[in-house]
Formats: sequence, C-alpha cells, structure tokens
Amino acid sequence: MSETFDWQEKIYPKKVKGKFRTIKWVLTSVFLAIYFMLPWIKIDGRQAVLFDVPDRKFYIFNIVFWPQDLFYLAILMLFLAMALFFFTAVAGRLWCGYACPQTVFTDLFIAIERCIEGDRHERMALDHAPWTMKKIFEKIIKHSVWLALSFAVSFTFVAYFVPPQELGWRIANGNLTAAHAFWLFLFIATIYSFCGFFKELICLVPCPYGRFQSALCDQDTLIIGYDVKRGEPRGHVKKGEGTTGAHGDCVDCSLCVHVCPTGIDIRNGLQYECIGCADCIDACNSVMKRVGKQEGLIRYGSLNIFNGGSTHVLRPRVVLYAFILVVLMAGLLYKVTMRTPLEIDVIRNRHALYQKTADGKILNIYTIKALNMDNKDHSFMVKVDGIPAKLMIGNNPIQVKKGEVYQTTVSLAIDEKATTKKVSHFAFIIEDVDNPKIKARRESTFLAPVMGFKEEVIWKQKNRSGPRQ
Repeated sequence: MSETFDWQEKIYPKKVKGKFRTIKWVLTSVFLAIYFMLPWIKIDGRQAVLFDVPDRKFYIFNIVFWPQDLFYLAILMLFLAMALFFFTAVAGRLWCGYACPQTVFTDLFIAIERCIEGDRHERMALDHAPWTMKKIFEKIIKHSVWLALSFAVSFTFVAYFVPPQELGWRIANGNLTAAHAFWLFLFIATIYSFCGFFKELICLVPCPYGRFQSALCDQDTLIIGYDVKRGEPRGHVKKGEGTTGAHGDCVDCSLCVHVCPTGIDIRNGLQYECIGCADCIDACNSVMKRVGKQEGLIRYGSLNIFNGGSTHVLRPRVVLYAFILVVLMAGLLYKVTMRTPLEIDVIRNRHALYQKTADGKILNIYTIKALNMDNKDHSFMVKVDGIPAKLMIGNNPIQVKKGEVYQTTVSLAIDEKATTKKVSHFAFIIEDVDNPKIKARRESTFLAPVMGFKEEVIWKQKNRSGPRQ
C-alpha cells in the first residue's frame, strides 16, 4: 500500500451523485433515525434503551441487564470484533465507508458546509479570499449550524444514560450536575472538532483500522480499485469521441481525486487512506457516461480480478470467521433466551457453625439474598433440595419487587439422631410461584456435630483460633 497523503493540504471534497452515494445517504438516514429516536421510545412507561449507571441497570427493550450480566457484554464484544474481521475479509472497509460514526457525521458536516459555502471551487475560493462581511457571515452561519448539530448529537448520546426529558429540564433550568455538564460539553467539543476540522485526519492518524486492514485482506477481498489495463495510458477525450486506441479509457479528469474525502488518487493502487466510500466509483461512472465509454473503470473487485484472474468467495479465513460468528451468535441468543432474571446468594451464619435445641434438633442458620432482575414484581417460594431438613422462614413465598434485593434469615433443622455426616451438601432453590421456569439454585452445606464427646472437645480446642474448615 502506498502512502501519498499530503498532511498540509486542506481537502475540499466535491459533491457527487450516483448509485453508491444514494445507498450511503439511505443508510445514513436509517442510522441517524435509529440513533436520535431510540432515547424517546418508551415501553411500559420507561425508556426502551437506557443505561442507568447510578442504579447499575441497563434497559434494552424488555430485558434488564445487571452487573452480573457482564458475560453477555463480553460475548457481544467478541461477536462485533469477529464481524469486523469477517466483513473486512469479504468486502474490505465497508464499515468505514458506510457505517462508521466518524464517516456518517463528517458527511453531514460537509453537506452543511457545501449548502452554505458552495461546492468545491466555491469553498476553495472563499477560503483564499480576503475577509469580507459576506465571508464572515457565511462562516458564522456554518459554525453555528455545526455547533447546533454537535449539541443534538451530544444531547442524544447523554440521553442514553439520563432520560431526555430530565436532561432537557435540567438544561432549561440550569440544574445540570457536574457529570452531565462534563459529558455534554466533552461530546460537543469532540463532534465539532472531529467532524468539522480534523475530518479525514481522524481516519488516518488515531484510527488503527486502515493500517491493519492488510492483515485482514487478501487477493480475493472485494475492494475499490482502478482497472489499470483498461485505463492506461491516460489521455483527454472529448464528449462523443469514443475510444481511439491511442490511450486507455481514463480521460485523466482527476474527478475521482476531487470527490475523495481523504484526497487520494485511487489510480495509484490500494492505499490505507482509502475508506471505501465509493464516491470515486460514482464520479468515474458519470464521466464514462458523458464520453460514451463503458462504466466500471473504477469499481468493486478483488486484486485477482484487476490482475486478470478470478476471485474466490469461499476461502478458509472467511469460512472460519463465519463459523465463529454463527457460534457466538447462537451462544448469545441461547444465553439471552434462557436467561433467568433472578439471582440468589446464600451466606452462612458466621457466629455459630450450628446450634442444638432442647428437643434434639441441629440448627444451621443462613442469610438469603434474592435479586429480582426483572422489570416486574415476583412471588418466590424458597425450597431446600438434597437434605431432609425442615425449613424455617418468616414468609414463604417471599415478595420481591422489581429491581429489589430481598434479604431474609432462614433456619434448617434436622433431628440429631438422623444426622450421619459432619458436612452435608444441599441446595437452596428459589422458584417463581406463577412461572416455575424462573428459578435460581445455590449450593450450600449443613454442618452437624457427628462425633463423640471426647472427639468434640479435642476438635474445639484445635479450632479455637479460627472457624472450622
């Protein structure tokens, strides 16, 4: 890959129309609609997507995720990373060209700039012209709209963590917390500077994706390329003149360079600066139409195709990535589908290993904590499995409200004559009264003094300094 980018030259991408630009604007509209609308959608009176950090609850439509569900986030991150590998191996930088937030919002900023200051040549002339009232007015309008868009993007992002109605009320009344103000101004500054000033530099300098794409691509990867055999040698052609044989199809108009958001010349081969936006394809096709030549001089294709060979879609790395993706997605769907919105924790009484009652019973005391991770209240029945013990609890079933941690103390009693083991293993089970499929199980132990008087005295003397293991 060649590196031809001029860091000193400001880039003025020219407006282009075509099939791929239309696809890109449609996808941009869909992504932006989802991004801006999600915080305002409500389900059962609450925000459909809300990351409630103070209460440690993540609401994703009808599912509430807790810190205990970090496992799902890990699987999701692995899936997204593998999806990036898969799509890069198959079709290059589709993510960068069509879905990356930096690309999407930079396109909006450039569109605003083009609407106010004009297309490529008008913007270049304006920037090199002396400062006049017209130039000052246009610059003020442009930056004001940029800041307004930056605020809208920042407000929406923070609204995923703070309900938008509350956030709007706090802004209107000047009651923003320090955290809210910090994140709002941070993202306003980030969007404004990244998309308004740095633009392509964000893709070329801090983003590592373009630099390691060579490790993910091969000769069969679908990329945007220039057909050298068809295009060279270059030469100017007038409209309707057709192919003369003196030169190739490339008319050397440099329109592919003028529309490129990173300012590269795709005719120089695959370069890490290329973000796969396909603007050069639309620009070149429009020129080919005007001069009466076949479209596709710049097009999607693999290096094998551009070298005169054929490409293979199914190859080992693609099959491996696809297999891992299917396994991860199946695992994630299975875990989410089978997920139980109930968590139980059992703590043994640390002050006494066991107690003896006057009627010949052995008691073990436990503290049970039940976490209802669902978005509705539940009634749970507490049960014991694996030991013939009598369960003594204040209320059974227990009533646990949504998002509540319910704590209660329970005792297990076994007839001393029936105890044959010093340590018996069993499990507490908490089961929903209305839906037995919602239940949680926690293993524990029951301790009993199964030993003679002399052995018990010796054991107590040996273990006086610490609890019995």
